[in-house]
Amino acid sequence: MLRIINSYYSNLIEGHNTHPHDIVRAMQQQYDAEPARRNLQLESVAHISVQRLMEERLHEEPTVNIAGQEFLCSLHREFFKLLPEEFQVMTIPDTGREIRVMPGELRTQPVKVGQHLPPGNNSLEAFMVRFDESYTPEKHHGAVKLVAAAAAHHRLMWIHPFLDGNGRVARLFTEAYLHRIPVHGFGLWSVSRGLARRNTDYKAALTRADAPRRNELDGRGNLSNEGLVKFCRFFLEVCLDQVEYMNTLLQLDGLVERIRNYVHLRGTAMIPNPPGMESLRPEAGRMLQEVLLRGEAPRGSVIEESGLKERTGRNLLAQLGARGCLFPTPPKGEVRIGFPIHAAGWFFPELYPVLSR
Repeated sequence: MLRIINSYYSNLIEGHNTHPHDIVRAMQQQYDAEPARRNLQLESVAHISVQRLMEERLHEEPTVNIAGQEFLCSLHREFFKLLPEEFQVMTIPDTGREIRVMPGELRTQPVKVGQHLPPGNNSLEAFMVRFDESYTPEKHHGAVKLVAAAAAHHRLMWIHPFLDGNGRVARLFTEAYLHRIPVHGFGLWSVSRGLARRNTDYKAALTRADAPRRNELDGRGNLSNEGLVKFCRFFLEVCLDQVEYMNTLLQLDGLVERIRNYVHLRGTAMIPNPPGMESLRPEAGRMLQEVLLRGEAPRGSVIEESGLKERTGRNLLAQLGARGCLFPTPPKGEVRIGFPIHAAGWFFPELYPVLSR
């Protein structure tokens, strides 16, 4: 679910809004007939695919250098080779000339991003080496790693190594960084969600950190140390906010109440049921509560908890299974909770946008 959330919010930062429901449809090979919407679906699925590949590589290659050029280029390559043709071409604003983005390759020409002039293409190799030397997680210790994760996010955006896709690569890289540190519990909260919800502040903080050093008291390099410190503080505040938000969202009492409220609303048709699905009986709320609190539960105990007769209970279990609210756990025949996309916005408000249909 969080991979879908990361894709949704990371693309939202870029101005591309694809509802998670449409992302899930695309993951099931159900694409929109309208080309623009289809392209956005493909973009979202590409992000999810690359994050999954990245996580697998981090697990299989625990010593891979995530700050190295090879790793960063691999993120860009895997992402762009999955994009639709229209998204692999960018237009130079000043000239209107179209240029094809080469997956996984450093840019070969100078660029301008708003008011920011990134390093020239001829010096990119040197900047990437310096980035590697400065931000490899293993070179830092303790809480300094958290500051390094924040600073590396800005510095990679400032270098702007690729012709396009730098923001998405930087956010995927940050995901890898927090996994590698490791930040315990990371994966249950989303940096991209926090950055997207404060998108204006995020981009303003990046711009402040782009500023040149003001005077001899503003650091030792070419860029403003004060600007970088403010960006790191902003970034870590966003992370902390998301940790606190998810901690509140996953409190069992509140989650149980929201699930039972969802059942009530679906049962009374106060919110429309998904196409082809019947209204839910109120006993479904007790079933879902039993499974949620136990993690996994035998079907018999779930039916018993509902207070329904065996046949009626089995029919209701099947109905919840068809909705994706329950999943079997073979070979034991127990069931576990599911969070289908049509219910996720009700179970987890403000994490997923609510789907009214």
